[in-house]
Amino acid sequence: MAGRENDIAALAAGVAAGDRRALARAITLVESGRADHRAQALDLLARLRMPGQAAAGRQALRLGLSGTPGVGKSTFIESFGLMLTGQGKRVAVLAVDPSSARSGGSILGDKTRMEQLTRDPRAFIRPSPSQAQMGGVARRSREAVALCEAAGFDIVLIETVGVGQSETVVAEICDLFLLLLAPAGGDELQGVKRGIMEMADLILVNKADGDLRPAALRTMADYAGALRLLRRRPQDPEGFPKAMPVSALAVEGLEAAWAEMQALADWRRGHGHWDARRAAQARHWFEEEVRQGLLAVLAQGPARGRLADLGGKVEAGLLTPEAAAAEMLRGLE
Repeated sequence: MAGRENDIAALAAGVAAGDRRALARAITLVESGRADHRAQALDLLARLRMPGQAAAGRQALRLGLSGTPGVGKSTFIESFGLMLTGQGKRVAVLAVDPSSARSGGSILGDKTRMEQLTRDPRAFIRPSPSQAQMGGVARRSREAVALCEAAGFDIVLIETVGVGQSETVVAEICDLFLLLLAPAGGDELQGVKRGIMEMADLILVNKADGDLRPAALRTMADYAGALRLLRRRPQDPEGFPKAMPVSALAVEGLEAAWAEMQALADWRRGHGHWDARRAAQARHWFEEEVRQGLLAVLAQGPARGRLADLGGKVEAGLLTPEAAAAEMLRGLE
């Protein structure tokens, strides 16, 4: 037992010192589904948050990034990340890959698509299978973000699988939400869910270079007009959210986009929205952990048989899902 505690203490020290191997091991630990690993992960996170520890209180700028497949998310992340590391920033990328329905493993392998950034000593890239989690965000992504903060990274970028109604769950992890889009006709505006646009802090129209630049500027104007129709949010200064053109391939517009991100983050810090948002996120994930924990108890504990029996009656049409759920919950009172 003492040996295991010493191992966790050493791992915590390695993460706090910014050791990338220790960070990789720590993220593997928090992503594990084993009960003994879960206990160790909670111990690790508690050690890193202890008052007086070097890692306690560290905060990174958390950027969520979403976009349709083929929009150039990986190219954007690499160009954007290299620009930031060139400024002396430390950048962590948590790329949540689509999962194989059979094996549960990652399909795309984002790390292979960011070769230059992968070799940058100031960057850390961690692909994680989404494991069919809603919004393409792995269940333990928030803890992985916390570990990256503890390791001293300045910016943590969370890339999600794609755009969908459930994709808005990424907003419960990040400080700023970026939506990356490609140049397209005006009809494409209808293809982006209103909920996604309402969550976005910046809409970045990628591929604004060469022959596609005129189309990109038109697309940006379309989205800028649509954003003006949305109700202004209390956590936004005048002019936000906004749409901007960028070219990840030509490395154009990235510095301007970064300046806008910093300005928005600074405004929210100065007006109390930053701390309030992080507190609300912590509450959300507490409630989510309770929900997931209750489901695990129902699936494995003494109530498992009753859950299976009621589930069978629902399948047979003898009970409605609502009535069966109500009966199951009455048995827990």
